[in-house]
Amino acid sequence: MTTEASVTFVGTATTVLDIGGFTLLTDPNFLHRGQRAYLGHGLWSKRRTDPALRIDQLPDLDAVVLSHLHGDHFDRVARRELDRRLPIVTTPQAERKLRRWGFRAADGLPTWESRELSRDGVTLRLTAVPGRHGPGLVDRLLPDVMGTVIDLERDGHREFRLYVTGDTLHRPMLAEIPERFPGIDAMLIHLGGTRIAGILLTMDAKQGADTVELVRPALTLPIHYDDYRVFRSPLRHFLDEARRRGFAHQVRTVARGERAPLR
Repeated sequence: MTTEASVTFVGTATTVLDIGGFTLLTDPNFLHRGQRAYLGHGLWSKRRTDPALRIDQLPDLDAVVLSHLHGDHFDRVARRELDRRLPIVTTPQAERKLRRWGFRAADGLPTWESRELSRDGVTLRLTAVPGRHGPGLVDRLLPDVMGTVIDLERDGHREFRLYVTGDTLHRPMLAEIPERFPGIDAMLIHLGGTRIAGILLTMDAKQGADTVELVRPALTLPIHYDDYRVFRSPLRHFLDEARRRGFAHQVRTVARGERAPLR
């Protein structure tokens, strides 16, 4: 039996994941071109693109997966228009603020903890894995961030494994992810080389390629790379690096609004 697994790219790190009959929304960012995303500490960035979908165009959702609470990952549109009854799997830090905003089903996971969605003998397991948004002490000024490993199991047998990196830098702690979760079928990698005051806050092309070589997914799909002015590392730089290192055939690019298989 072939398990259906697909992604629809909405923009930034926002995707709709259809995995084995479950539908997830990641990092909801529905601001439009020219609007500002507020990043905290008086910082903001203006969006350069439009999302491919509006919230009212989304399919019925089983849950939201939120890597961290930044204005380009959970914006004021999401805060206003998302159903407050939706489960939101996120960091404990983000859970506290979301609950204050009325999202009572927000569920903060410490690193390596999991939550499950089950239906008709099929289970989708969401596990929080490490992420680090900034270098050194700078990371303390930024929201806590997590990656997520999503496992689909049917009658106790794993059929599909997806890793969503979240806004992390390439750091040695990421090595524990493929050790604990071998055989990753696909990876959604947050790129962009975000820089604020010259400080790198998300993976650029080189760090992204290093992460591919570390995790060794069967398929890599880049997202989060050109939507804001603080993104300084274009997608083409990552694709060039993939060709140089010999794994370009394992990279699939997805246009905004496009639905693509995850296998």
